[in-house]
Amino acid sequence: MRVNQYLRIALPTPLRRLFDYLPPQDIDFSTLMPGMRIRVPFQSRELVGILINIVNETPVLPHKLKLAHSVLDAEPILMPDIFKLCAWAADYYQAALGEVLHAAIPVHLRKGKDLSKVKSLPAHQSVAIDRPPLNVMQQVAIDKILAAKHTFQTFLLDGITGSGKTEVYLQVIEVLLKEDRQVLVLLPEISLTPQTLARFSERFPVKIAALHSNLTERERMVGWLATKTGEAKIVIGTRSAIFTPFKNLGLIIVDEEHDQSFKQQDHMRYQARDLAVVRANFSNIPIILGSATPSLETLFNAERKRYTHLILNERAGDAILPTFEMIDLSQTKNSDCLSKPLLAAMRAHLQAGNQVMLFLNRRGYAPLLYCTACRSVMECKRCAVRLVYHLQPGKLICHQCDKAYPAPKMCQACGADGLKPVGVGTERLEELVQQYFPTIPLLRFDRDSTQKKGSLQILLDQIHQGEPVILLGTQMLAKGHHFSQVTLVGIIDGDSGFFSSDFRATEQIGQLITQVAGRAGRGKDAGTVMIQTHQPDDPLLKTLIHEGYAVFAKKLLAQRQHSHLPPYTHIALLRAESYHHAKTIAFLKDIKKHPAPTGVEILGPMSPLLPKRKGLFCEQLLIKTSQRKLLHHYLALCGDYISQSDLTATIRWSIDVDPVTI
Repeated sequence: MRVNQYLRIALPTPLRRLFDYLPPQDIDFSTLMPGMRIRVPFQSRELVGILINIVNETPVLPHKLKLAHSVLDAEPILMPDIFKLCAWAADYYQAALGEVLHAAIPVHLRKGKDLSKVKSLPAHQSVAIDRPPLNVMQQVAIDKILAAKHTFQTFLLDGITGSGKTEVYLQVIEVLLKEDRQVLVLLPEISLTPQTLARFSERFPVKIAALHSNLTERERMVGWLATKTGEAKIVIGTRSAIFTPFKNLGLIIVDEEHDQSFKQQDHMRYQARDLAVVRANFSNIPIILGSATPSLETLFNAERKRYTHLILNERAGDAILPTFEMIDLSQTKNSDCLSKPLLAAMRAHLQAGNQVMLFLNRRGYAPLLYCTACRSVMECKRCAVRLVYHLQPGKLICHQCDKAYPAPKMCQACGADGLKPVGVGTERLEELVQQYFPTIPLLRFDRDSTQKKGSLQILLDQIHQGEPVILLGTQMLAKGHHFSQVTLVGIIDGDSGFFSSDFRATEQIGQLITQVAGRAGRGKDAGTVMIQTHQPDDPLLKTLIHEGYAVFAKKLLAQRQHSHLPPYTHIALLRAESYHHAKTIAFLKDIKKHPAPTGVEILGPMSPLLPKRKGLFCEQLLIKTSQRKLLHHYLALCGDYISQSDLTATIRWSIDVDPVTI
């Protein structure tokens, strides 16, 4: 062993520091490289860490250093570009580097398992298919992207639903593959992976890796390694795929870039879309952000010329945009949640041999169980939210912590037997629709109906057979699916989201309505979208329906600027959770009492939309400033303040930079 040489290692702990260890006995230092896994003792357990570097000095007395147990790799599993990305993410999102590096590798490797036993990715055969003809706007977009194929540039591909954004992706990818470069495609939902994988597989005779959480550890490991070695030329994955190592990455595509699913909501709360832009910049390659309803942040960057704005405002092929009709529920006699005009339209479209889609972003049977005697409502014992009644499996379920309770026959508050389900979820909508259309196949799309592996694909296969069916479901239906036979879309509750206290809610409901509406009329027949609402004169809803998402988004941006909200300011949340509400408040007040730099505004402590979850009382500080550097300077100070607090041992705390909900 060489004298005065120590291993500096990142460990998967929330502590924002690195740890020094003595090297294993008889180690050959020439074989050690940053990025290798090292098994080490830590307190009373053993952890797998990542070697950062070898140092000659340590702040710890050498006799107090522990001996590393073993080196697990013959070569680094984390390459320099991933190190750089993880270091940036740890700094920006105020996370421990060890936890970020830990999250960047597959579970198989986190456990210290052997890399050499992983099998190769299976090959497949592509199918010769005719490429659809491009319109002028598609060709212009392809030409501009390919002109920047060897440099960093961010493209916003802003295309209405059905405009052929995917064909633009495919033709750009085709050119990159001929140069033996790799492509990363990020999707917001696992449910979109099978159809995207199928379309790419039939187009390209190369190995394609899918990376998402529904895969087994071994399946994910196979795809990860195939990408690292260059065997897989295309990777299709959800947000965590942004950390995948590539041998020769040439392009990143973020499809449905506006989707909230790209934001991680626990541990390191990163935004995969933004990390993708950072990675493209580090790799000096182009990136495409695709959406029919771009986020306000992305539109803001395009407006500031940071992104190149490419617009596709015509549907590809012969398809035309659907027409809209607002149904004023205050003026229409309804049967439960289905208005007479909507029912009549459903009959007409089904009789014509077409398919109908009904959208309700509320799963379960009813959003609450109500006692008609004492007017009490069943609530989760651990969370400050009402329990949702699910007909299957006959239980009350908390949609925040997933705790399930037996559905009671009598009110637990007064003992009366007058419990009544109030409101409509997808299960109840399914029941109602079956009463009106008993002979028409009914397919329900929500988290409950697609839990089993392969269940989603079975539903999609039924739709693509082309027979008249009724589709109903949650936002799962809105995300990128192509249903060529759907000619009528009914939005059951067009008001949801327009009256939320969350400043992003209006943007999100506008995106959702536009995306759902975009499922109509994608084939040879024209489509119709019917929106049931109690507020047909709402100015923003009217703007969205009659002038389109682009004008709607401009109005929202003007409101955000007037209110000094993102993207015109930068915000972060310092969240605290405890089983004792008073301690949660005291902890945040203790942090807030420290002076903030000039230009930083601190609001709170305030309760989030969900003030209690899993028995923990939640409070937060909202930190706001017009300068991003100033925000991060103050967040770093918060870390120092927290380390000085006497309440840290009883408090769970986290920092959320660029939060999507408040």
